[in-house]
Amino acid sequence: MVKLRALELLEQHGKTKYWLWKQLGMSYQGFSNMINNKSRSITYENIDAMCVIFSITPNELFECDFEK
Repeated sequence: MVKLRALELLEQHGKTKYWLWKQLGMSYQGFSNMINNKSRSITYENIDAMCVIFSITPNELFECDFEK
């Protein structure tokens, strides 16, 4: 299972979910589903934006848990 590490990255950078939501300009429901790994998809635009915001690569944005 591929998981978005956004909550962990926010904590590492001392930022809030609200701050990231404002940066991404998404609907709150879509953002909430994405951030809590309940979304079925994520756009390249949002992947790119989070990589820029956190100064990371897509490899650092996601983690893979092959046991689930």
